[in-house]
Formats: sequence, C-alpha cells, structure tokens
Amino acid sequence: MLNFTWKVFSETGSIETYLLFKEIEQGDHEHSLNAEEELAEADFPIT
Repeated sequence: MLNFTWKVFSETGSIETYLLFKEIEQGDHEHSLNAEEELAEADFPIT
C-alpha cells in the first residue's frame, strides 16, 4: 500500500496523496515499535 501511494503521489504531485503516504508510513512505524515492545516483554516479563 505504501509503494502504491508513493507512486500515485510521484505521478500526480497531489498533496493529499503525500499526506496519506506519510500517515500510512507513520502507522507502519508505530506498528513495528509495538511489535518490538511485545517481543521484549516476552523475553523479560515484568513480575
């Protein structure tokens, strides 16, 4: 989805498409951080 959004932006120059791209990119980054935190908690559970 991220690649498609970037391609549409690069072809059209649409600001709305760029903002959507950044929103998706940020969501992917937050999801990645949450997954890393969950793995760290599994390795070192809080008691």
